[in-house]
Amino acid sequence: MGGSTPVISCDHLTKIYEKQKRKALDSVTFSIPSTGIFVLIGRNGSGKTTLVRILATELEPTSGSARIDGIDVVKEPDKLREKIAIVPQEARTAPWMTPLQTASSYLLWRGFGYREAKQRALKALRRLGLGGSVNTLNRKLSGGMRRKVLVATILASEAEIFFLDEPTTGLDPISRMELWGFLEQISKERFIFLTTHYLDEAEGLADQIGVLDHGRLIRLGTLDQLRESVSYNYSMKIPANPAPPIPKVRDGEVITGKDGYRILTTEDEAFKIASELTKGGYRFSINPVSLDDIFFYAVNQEEGKPVGNQEEEEAQ
Repeated sequence: MGGSTPVISCDHLTKIYEKQKRKALDSVTFSIPSTGIFVLIGRNGSGKTTLVRILATELEPTSGSARIDGIDVVKEPDKLREKIAIVPQEARTAPWMTPLQTASSYLLWRGFGYREAKQRALKALRRLGLGGSVNTLNRKLSGGMRRKVLVATILASEAEIFFLDEPTTGLDPISRMELWGFLEQISKERFIFLTTHYLDEAEGLADQIGVLDHGRLIRLGTLDQLRESVSYNYSMKIPANPAPPIPKVRDGEVITGKDGYRILTTEDEAFKIASELTKGGYRFSINPVSLDDIFFYAVNQEEGKPVGNQEEEEAQ
């Protein structure tokens, strides 16, 4: 794709579903180099799938534009499709086909000859640990193995950019971690644009992370850059039932929720609050600020919910 690193860019990308009168994407603008793994996180209905479908030339935006390696996704879809491959969120393997048939038929559809399609399919399936199951009917495979078949299918295409829309949804923890390992391997030679609502998945896999909420891109950067946006290094989580009264927080920010609340603060302040909670016999945990904390903080800020220094709030 040329001598320099290709870029994926969106300029005020907007999508409105007229029938539902819903704005799925709201002027999304960003530019990222297509290297490693980019993970887009957000709640269900935040617009993740809509963005992926537009970038993968499956859906046209209402307004704005998007380009991949300088190719306009709306004006030059056929040219772009040679460079990309996608596993949609709703993708399923045909139960009456085998993994080899699944991957081979996809490659035939992309224009490969029969012999080359079969060779490429076998190579990709073996790489994902499915060599012993290439002729087993998909319906006899586990959910994790069927997901691997889908990933192997697009891997066999040797496309330069892969779009994976929530590829680990519904998988058991072991299958998820196995698939993570394969994605990390693949990302060394292919760019992966992945969506998920599993924050641990994003934290473990992503080179860069985007946070989408109500169709708006509210954060973008590496995990370290996103941590810097929070200002505090530690997170205290105090669960409900029973939840103590929120303590005085002189240097920190409080985020309330249905399951209790969390306090983002400094090490010294966390120690003071921990002493108070321990005396009262309340449960709590202290950890470095995680992507989970960053996500809750960013979303609460966007929604205008109470997040902030209590002393400042009480003085106003």
